[in-house]
Amino acid sequence: MSDTHDNLPAIAKAVELFNERNVELVIHAGDYVAPFVAGELKKLKAPLKGVFGNNDGERKGLHETIGIYDEILEIEADGMKIAVTHGTDERVVRALARSRLYDVVVVGHTHRYEIREEGRTILVNPGEVCGYVTGVKSVALLDTRRREVQIINLDTGELLGAMSI
Repeated sequence: MSDTHDNLPAIAKAVELFNERNVELVIHAGDYVAPFVAGELKKLKAPLKGVFGNNDGERKGLHETIGIYDEILEIEADGMKIAVTHGTDERVVRALARSRLYDVVVVGHTHRYEIREEGRTILVNPGEVCGYVTGVKSVALLDTRRREVQIINLDTGELLGAMSI
């Protein structure tokens, strides 16, 4: 997930979807905005890991409430190496994707959902949970065992995109 921008009802929908799908880890690619989003995010059954975005002004509060502390995160799951960054600087995104160090790079920032190949790396932007810019509230689901990623519309449940890795 990414770009929640304090939209508590939308965050609640995302949390509900993740809990219903029994996800094992939730990754947030930044732009929570304020620490009060922790109230909804703490309803997750799975652990939450994430990075700061360019609109996260209350970093100390976000660190204290949900444990966010960095701008780049590395995760390994089922043998897949995943990098997470907000994506504010496209040069950093390209460097991570082209480094051949990661199977998947997760970004946010543009508010537009996308799944694309960058060499041997899959770049995933789950879009925006808030729905403020595009009007589409979306999240991505990465199945590391089946090696598949899907983008889901939070309002309709519609599959917006998918790719096998």
